[in-house]
Amino acid sequence: MKNWLIKIPTLVLFASLTMLSCKSAQSNDPADMPKDISERPADESSQKYDEAQLDKLKASIESMTMKEKCTNAADWAFSPLGIKACGGPVSYIAYPKKNEATILPKIEEYTQKMSEFNKKYSITSDCMMAAEPTGVKCQGEKAVLIYP
Repeated sequence: MKNWLIKIPTLVLFASLTMLSCKSAQSNDPADMPKDISERPADESSQKYDEAQLDKLKASIESMTMKEKCTNAADWAFSPLGIKACGGPVSYIAYPKKNEATILPKIEEYTQKMSEFNKKYSITSDCMMAAEPTGVKCQGEKAVLIYP
């Protein structure tokens, strides 16, 4: 009977220690909480991420060209924009000549990044050559490319 009385306090002590060791620490700090999926950093090695970066750069270029009002077509030029997987530009863009030093490097950067994107993700394209414009005209204060 003596052994039985010693076993009960030992068992209670063991059970208490087990329960205490399993208790998780709770924190009310929001920094310790799981992040919402929309707040997670982008996967910088994904095709979607790279495509979004290209889209941002293209939007930046287009924004630079749209800031200027077209009142004299002679003040405007055009450039190929982007590159298809099998070669040749994706399209052409009109830009104000006075901003050429700023815009052309961005266009070259975009085209280079698109070329790298095409290679990295084995992109295929229709291989049809984009028609090259013959000039620029002003229409409603916007530059419009002229095609033959």
